[in-house]
Amino acid sequence: QRVLIVDIDSQANATSSLGIDIHNVRAGTYDALLDMAPAMENVLHNPRLKMDLLPSSPALAGAEIELVNEIGRETRLKKALVPLHDQYDYIIIDNPPSLGLLTLNGLVAAKHGVIIPVQCEYLALEGLGQLTKTLIRVRSAISPNLSIRGVILTMFDPRTNLSSDVVNEVRRFFPNKVFNALIPRSVRLAEAPSYGVPISIYDPNSNGAQAYQELAIELLAIDKVPAQ
Repeated sequence: QRVLIVDIDSQANATSSLGIDIHNVRAGTYDALLDMAPAMENVLHNPRLKMDLLPSSPALAGAEIELVNEIGRETRLKKALVPLHDQYDYIIIDNPPSLGLLTLNGLVAAKHGVIIPVQCEYLALEGLGQLTKTLIRVRSAISPNLSIRGVILTMFDPRTNLSSDVVNEVRRFFPNKVFNALIPRSVRLAEAPSYGVPISIYDPNSNGAQAYQELAIELLAIDKVPAQ
């Protein structure tokens, strides 16, 4: 599958996790959002990882303020990605953790729905209600087709009752939306970003890599795409 990662988080974790020095990024999502630069011109290609990246950089930190007075500020990313739709099977947008203007751009650009990662911890549950309200507001005001594609449970620890309780609560909160694959709490998963490669390359035989492979197979099955 042809995959593009779009990093719109000013912390640029997705960018650095794929081996890119964020301080050397010359152009990326900032330029697509603020200057409406053609996104394809700034896409970084990585044949080894078999995925492409529209990178973020520290410059994106001031984008929220710069976008405030721009016309169509909520739809900047959506418009920038339209020319790329036919180039990729999947365009995955990595949103910031906060619910600001950048996240709003990500939600509006989510043509085929939102995937919500939820850590198997108590505090993660508290943000679900607010997130759901935000999605409802965005859907009613700007993007009527916005939907929840699925929920990923991460940092799962089978040794604790808390993890199991969170799994049950999230499945109750999002019936028929939670992926079966549980992403475990794993040292190898935590180490992979520091080497600039996905867990599937860093340690393909680890529990974390196998869990993400199961998740990918689930997603492909939903889309009726044969797993390879």
